Amino acid sequence: MADISENEDDQGSARLRRRSRPVRVADAIKELMIEKGMVAGDRLPNETEMIETFQMSKGTIREAMRILEAQGLVETKTGPGGGSFIKQVSHERARALLGNYFYFKDLSIADIYQLRFMLEPELAASLAGKLPDHAIERLEQDIARYSSPANTLEEERDHHVNSLRFHMRLAHYADNVLLGFLIDFMASILSDLTVSRHLYDPPNMTLWRKGIECQRQLVAALRDGDSDKARSVMSEHMKNAQRLMQNQEDYVLKNFMSDG
Repeated sequence: MADISENEDDQGSARLRRRSRPVRVADAIKELMIEKGMVAGDRLPNETEMIETFQMSKGTIREAMRILEAQGLVETKTGPGGGSFIKQVSHERARALLGNYFYFKDLSIADIYQLRFMLEPELAASLAGKLPDHAIERLEQDIARYSSPANTLEEERDHHVNSLRFHMRLAHYADNVLLGFLIDFMASILSDLTVSRHLYDPPNMTLWRKGIECQRQLVAALRDGDSDKARSVMSEHMKNAQRLMQNQEDYVLKNFMSDG
């Protein structure tokens, strides 16, 4: 475990030295969790033990624990049997924390689809022939939510969101946890951008028609166990969706500048 005592010498990188003591202690506690093979539900050493272990003040230890709680890695329970315990970070919490990082990054449709095009066809290919009947049925139920053209702008917005939930569903079935998380995160970010930037206005019948057609073909390929077809269909879907969504983005930006 790294030496992060109050009397830290000048060795180490400048970047590490610039980090505050509570942040360094929080990282050291995470290292301690790994070294000891601790898992969700395990009790962490108490405050007195932490002070002794890390040779830090009570205030620094408490701030480090607050950092870990904010990250969702630790929870504190009061009363008999209380203390600080390791907590499993939920999928939703991890997605939200990562989303906060990109909040001010001004992501574009092209940025997102660059990764979607690389990852989603491979996910589709990996799932072909491996999904149980109930999973296929859930995907078909997702498609059914937007199987008819939208009649209102609100319905159009919901169609966009629900079509992306189809991809989040696929991500949920991934054997590769990291691959599934990344795809789910990108679909979530794209859904947020679509709503916040009103990329569903005006309605785009071509986007809806091509999207639902590709998704139906994809489900058929997944059911048939045709990995090459699944990869090909998803690749085509990504190409069409990127082109049409960028057109939507350009249209909205053009109108915004004209109104200004």
